[in-house]
Amino acid sequence: MNTVIYYYTGTGNSLWTARAFAEKLGDTELVPMHRMNHGSHSSKADMVGLVFPVHIWGVPRLVRNFLQSMGKRPGVYYFAVAVNGGQVSRTLIQLKELMAKDGLTLSAGFDIKFPSNYIPWGGPGPVEVQRKLFNAATEKIKVAALYISNRKSGLIEKGPLWQRVLFTGLYKMTYNLVKTLDNSFHIDGTCTSCGICERACPVKNITLEAGRPLWHGSCEQCLACIQWCPEECIQYGKKTKNYERYHHPEVKVEDILRELISKRDFRWQGARVNDIVFHKVE
Repeated sequence: MNTVIYYYTGTGNSLWTARAFAEKLGDTELVPMHRMNHGSHSSKADMVGLVFPVHIWGVPRLVRNFLQSMGKRPGVYYFAVAVNGGQVSRTLIQLKELMAKDGLTLSAGFDIKFPSNYIPWGGPGPVEVQRKLFNAATEKIKVAALYISNRKSGLIEKGPLWQRVLFTGLYKMTYNLVKTLDNSFHIDGTCTSCGICERACPVKNITLEAGRPLWHGSCEQCLACIQWCPEECIQYGKKTKNYERYHHPEVKVEDILRELISKRDFRWQGARVNDIVFHKVE
């Protein structure tokens, strides 16, 4: 195997990106980060990619935890892709610094913009604008994949100076608070107890209690729960009921759950995703 890409996704942008890079690079294995346990990185790939969303203008906690379990292997080419809604800030520089502490060298880092999934601040925008972003992402992936294939080094993309100053400060101030931000999730009364929110959460922060989701204070703010809810009954704060839900149009909830069910919830071990009944998923 030539390449392995470890990815973290909530609503599909990063999964789609990882798939697109795999197609361009060839001979690539895709592995969700949340499946990897400490010390379990045994891949002998020559190139290792990290694809993940920007959370609160920086590297998500899940990704930082994942980095701690990456073993150092001489000669491996590391690259990263920070998926974001337009404010990559200093994320890839931060990642490079975190990797350096563990003796790993990030050779290339790319910023790819998608429609925002951060529904507390609004919907993803008009369809025509989304389409332009998808097309631009496709073209950028072609260029980035060529750079990676040639094992070039030195390109670490970043946002403008004002983002790197302002948003990095906000990231540091809020980092330890993010996991408790799930206290703003609530149900508007139409929950059917389908359990998709529970099973889609990459950090197992949700359980169903009396048939309704309960959050446990270890949130990643990936927003998979609210965005994949087929009844749109999960809300965050007071405004989200008025906002359009979003996931990447080429990623389905089955794609997300397929990576989670057998590893995450013993009640679903051995079950096939296609055997699970989903309501209004399409």
